[in-house]
Amino acid sequence: MNLLNKEAVDILIHLLVAMVAGGLIGLERSYYGRPAGFRTHTLVCMASSLLMLVTIYQQSWFSTVVSETVRVDPTRMAQGIMTGIGFLGAGVIMKEGASIRGLTTAASIWITAAIGILAGVGLYAALTIVTILTLGTLTVYRFVEERLPILVYVHAFIRFQREKAMSEAEIRTLMRDHGFGVTNLCHAVTHDRKFYEYDLIIKGRKDENIRRLSQYLSEKENIAEFRISPPGE
Repeated sequence: MNLLNKEAVDILIHLLVAMVAGGLIGLERSYYGRPAGFRTHTLVCMASSLLMLVTIYQQSWFSTVVSETVRVDPTRMAQGIMTGIGFLGAGVIMKEGASIRGLTTAASIWITAAIGILAGVGLYAALTIVTILTLGTLTVYRFVEERLPILVYVHAFIRFQREKAMSEAEIRTLMRDHGFGVTNLCHAVTHDRKFYEYDLIIKGRKDENIRRLSQYLSEKENIAEFRISPPGE
């Protein structure tokens, strides 16, 4: 009975540590409004820890005879966990036009699963270190990233009445005047030749240029429709 109580307490500690570590990472994701946040990361971490406990306490569910002839490799369970987490991570990645969102959240889910594995096997020192480093990466690095002059790629779509369409040279000049270079440009005539459309991939270094360009396009009377899709995390 004492042995059972000791194992129960040990299992509880493993799961509580996993819950706290996963919850801390999930709180950061929830704070920034990500779809996979506090509860998702907590559950992922606890599930990973629980599955590792299955192999750590194999003697509790293998009979004495079987345990003498069968060896369970805990690393195979860890590999299975990380493979399964890949499907969950893929579910939070969304493509919106030329933008892709959710990559950081998918990565945070992946490392949360790894933290859960550490909790399951009881490597608390490594777990503490990697949890702190993960939180530091998600918070401190965010502020560093926001201050770096990162090259931003943007998808722009502009539709004109065909007789009022700007030329390609004018479109390129317009983009250059608003701080963008054109990396790809496609032409199209649509809707029974009523509209002339430009589909562009443009690049720049300042997010405020996106707002300036949007404001300019919204005020142009010869533009029937436009869409600008800035990249997301």
